Amino acid sequence: MSRLKELRKVVDAELNKMESPDKRIGAVNHLYGVSLAATMIAKKRGLDPELAAMAAMMHDLAAYKSGSYDDHAHRGAELARGILAELGQTSSDETDLICSAIYHHDDKLVVDGPMDEVLKDADVIHHCMNDLSKAVKDKEKVRFEALCREFGM
Repeated sequence: MSRLKELRKVVDAELNKMESPDKRIGAVNHLYGVSLAATMIAKKRGLDPELAAMAAMMHDLAAYKSGSYDDHAHRGAELARGILAELGQTSSDETDLICSAIYHHDDKLVVDGPMDEVLKDADVIHHCMNDLSKAVKDKEKVRFEALCREFGM
């Protein structure tokens, strides 16, 4: 079984612990949606799509587990490091790359490493395209406009 499928089993088990069915459905929708977007963006930019998808599957997991978005990116990187260590399927460099992307994903106004940017961009794509009736957040406008240009939208 692929590393991504193994990771999804762990993430799904955590999400299934959520009491609210609506919040659980929203969490599944967001993590899987961002994971798909990250795969596509990474592939287009010549980066590892599997690692991008893995980072995306865990990027908001700490918030879903705790019910709080306070410092969720930093807490999420720690949580991801533990999950990846338990699975034992990533090298230390791969783990660092995934955890860096999660750690930095909430700071949309700063440019970080290439994989960090993939996760930020995938998160923005999902935020902006999942519900077209919602206005684009101010902190995501510049990034979303750049993505629209990059993808010819």
